[in-house]
Amino acid sequence: MENLNGKTIAILATDGFEQTELTEPRKMLKDAGATVHVVSPQPGEIRGWDHTDWGGSVPVDKTLDEASAADYDAVVLPGGQINPDLLRVEPKAIAFIKAFHDAGKPIGAICHAPWLLIEAGIVKGRRMTSYHSIRTDLANAGADVKDEAAVVDEGIVTSRNPRDIGAFANAVAAEVASGKTYQRAA
Repeated sequence: MENLNGKTIAILATDGFEQTELTEPRKMLKDAGATVHVVSPQPGEIRGWDHTDWGGSVPVDKTLDEASAADYDAVVLPGGQINPDLLRVEPKAIAFIKAFHDAGKPIGAICHAPWLLIEAGIVKGRRMTSYHSIRTDLANAGADVKDEAAVVDEGIVTSRNPRDIGAFANAVAAEVASGKTYQRAA
């Protein structure tokens, strides 16, 4: 994995995030030298979903009211069915994602998290992937849908499921380490 010393990454999540899709990328990015903050609409802790039942909790480092995209080099969006479904109706969460997009900063979304990219209106014309059950949603929103472990399109990294976490985290790290920002059409 790329060296991420001096980089700061937000992981936007709420209750119902797929456990490994938050904890494993967070560990990998931290091990590469990044500072990683869990950002959520509410303070305290958020509870994960571990495949078929509730999993463990993780502490929230900053609330959406306390966090700004300007403070981060990238944002990572874990999936699970519950987490992105709750976040996509949270205006502050969508505004946070759009702020990364508008600044041309990397955005990583795995599994069901591309629902958030659809809600933010940033998928049209982009190559993307997702969990198989929401690929039609991506296509209907105008994405060019692929079936690959990690798809990168101008700093937007998407991935299919927990089996792809290694490829996903490495692709996010490469985008962050590159230091590139992208001029993105709104």
